[in-house]
Amino acid sequence: MRIRDTRKENLVKSKAIELIVNEGLEGFSMNKLAKACKISVNTLYIYYKDRDDLIIKIAREEGKRMSDAMIKEFDPNASFEEGLRVQWRIRFEYLKDKPLLKSFFDQLQSSTYKEQIADSLNEFRDAVTMFMQNVIARGEMVGLPAEVYWSVALAPLYSLINFHHKQRGLDGHAFEVNEKILWTTFDLVVKALKK
Repeated sequence: MRIRDTRKENLVKSKAIELIVNEGLEGFSMNKLAKACKISVNTLYIYYKDRDDLIIKIAREEGKRMSDAMIKEFDPNASFEEGLRVQWRIRFEYLKDKPLLKSFFDQLQSSTYKEQIADSLNEFRDAVTMFMQNVIARGEMVGLPAEVYWSVALAPLYSLINFHHKQRGLDGHAFEVNEKILWTTFDLVVKALKK
């Protein structure tokens, strides 16, 4: 039996994410991945049972890593503004230099893999649910369905991250998110959601 090579395994993971983002889930195959990694396709089967196993394991691992980062400094008992501020800071710091990872998760969210990787985010989802219940119970925020709340609370952040990754604004000019832009946008979101 061959021994797992951590360096090679990490290369496989990063190339898999890159290929899925660039070619879509439909265009992704174990053969293409092996070629991109310059390894034998048989080597992939040391790490993964098949294509689905590879995608699910990578997504769960990255989802768990992101979830852990998101809740590390997050207190579900924090005030509305402070809790949301921490979430914005953590999400921005985590995703600003990872355009492929964000695109990878975006693709998975609209795929059949969505349900199979959801459990990697359970701890984060529980913390956020508790946070929302707490701020609504304290009367700090307008009561809204969770989907509406997160659309208003986070869509502006993700739009800024997308522009940051593209390095271009709507009119094509160079764009990069800085502290002033980030927190000015945040203040507008808080104003919209505060009771």
